[in-house]
Amino acid sequence: MWEYYVNDLREVLRRHRIARRMTQAQLGRAIKVSGSLIAAIEQGRLIPQPETAVRLDEFFGTEDEIQQAAVEARQDARPPWLRPWTEHEERATLLRWWEPLLLPGLLQTEEYARAVLRGGWLSDEVVDRTIDVRRDRRAVTIDRPQPPRISALIGEFALTCGEPEVRREQLKHLLDLSQRPTVQVLVVPRSAGLHRGLQGAFVLATLPAGRRAGYVDDQLQGRVVTDSGDLDQLEVSWEIVSGLALPVHTSRDLIQKAINDHD
Repeated sequence: MWEYYVNDLREVLRRHRIARRMTQAQLGRAIKVSGSLIAAIEQGRLIPQPETAVRLDEFFGTEDEIQQAAVEARQDARPPWLRPWTEHEERATLLRWWEPLLLPGLLQTEEYARAVLRGGWLSDEVVDRTIDVRRDRRAVTIDRPQPPRISALIGEFALTCGEPEVRREQLKHLLDLSQRPTVQVLVVPRSAGLHRGLQGAFVLATLPAGRRAGYVDDQLQGRVVTDSGDLDQLEVSWEIVSGLALPVHTSRDLIQKAINDHD
């Protein structure tokens, strides 16, 4: 479904480890991580987090070679069509997200995201890399020191889907996020009936200097929207859907009720 490109990070790490005549377990102990994590990096299943890459460079005395290889691998792990949008995400001051059927990607727990991705019959390797990319996107958006404001409109249907335990933990996470001053979560009830928003999910990003960008997803890949006319149409859709949403506190009560119904 999605195609990924991994650079020579695996070979860089393997080459330096073998030169030291170390096993993966020994290297893991030396930098205070598990041997299985080293194995996952060498197999291309994981990309080291920045602090792990720093420790590897310090241990091998390789300046920033592994750090740079990790950065390139992380860039490569994003599908080509997604890269322009993640750059907008990192610069956005406001993200307005509408999801009729699922919870917004940046607000998902990893277990919920894995359940969604595995439901698409993706390989474990693709799922792991997609989760890595999602984690990095979250780190530079909602978890950064000065995060953008996020206004998420969610269809009530999304509160009821998934395995009970995964769904319960996801809804608790969503409720916690909604308490942040920069995150607003509004639920569009089933009673809203048929409306324009049911044509599909989208995101609107407000960028510095008053610029805008949008993102529309489909079954094949996402599409970045920059045409002013198309953005105006998404703005209209946003206004329609947001007008159907429940107020903040009522939305929180509905999320809490969905949690309680499965406790």
